[in-house]
Formats: sequence, structure tokens, C-alpha cells
Amino acid sequence: MKKILALIGVFLMVISCEPETEETKMHLELLPVESVVMPTEFYANTNNDIIIKFFRPTSCHGFDGFYYEKDGLTRTVAIQSVVIEQDNCTNLTDQGLEKVLQFEPTETGTYLFKFWKGKDTNGDDIFEEISVDVQ
Repeated sequence: MKKILALIGVFLMVISCEPETEETKMHLELLPVESVVMPTEFYANTNNDIIIKFFRPTSCHGFDGFYYEKDGLTRTVAIQSVVIEQDNCTNLTDQGLEKVLQFEPTETGTYLFKFWKGKDTNGDDIFEEISVDVQ
């Protein structure tokens, strides 16, 4: 009986020990919009492309989609990036990227787009505002 209990004890010790795993640490960060290319008018219930240009500051920044906030006919847009926290990130100065934001308005009127350009020296948000008529 003692041998069986000892064997069960050793078995439980082996399966309860998990090797330590290193978790990749990452966080989300907004990147400023460098420039925007968009039509002067949109059409309701139709996909309209907005080309957004931005820069990756380091090799550890990756595109994770758009930060997109709706408030009536106002749209606030920024680039959302995922940042992998590691020591071997290199600074990038010429990593300009373009991504297409598809916008499908459901109603007519004048939409105000606010593209986040970063923060000023006081820490206040800076926006480029573009109004577009939707037919």
C-alpha cells in the first residue's frame, strides 16, 4: 500500500509542476495621423475609402487597427498600435505606412472627421478636422 501511495504522490508532483513560461508583455498605444487622403464627398450606404498615413516610431510598434469614436456626425480617428515591450527595439525614422479606413455613412449630412495628430507642449490633444458632405 505504501508503494502505491508513494507512486501516486510522485505522479501528482510531476503533473503539478509546470515549466515557467515567459509571457510577452505588450500594451496599446495611439500613434498620430501624419496625413489623410479622402474624397470631398461621400455617398450614404456605400463604402468610402479614407487613406491614412502614419509612422511607426520603433520596430516594436505594430498596427492594431483604428481608434474610432462616433458622436453624432463627428468621427474621431487615430492609429492604434500594439507595442511589444522588449529591449531590442530599434528607432525608425522612415517607416511610413498607409492603411485604409472604410467608412459607410448611414445618413446624409455634413460629417466632421477629427484625426488625432498627437499632443502639444501642454499635453493637449491636437486634431486635424475635415468636414465632408454625405449625399
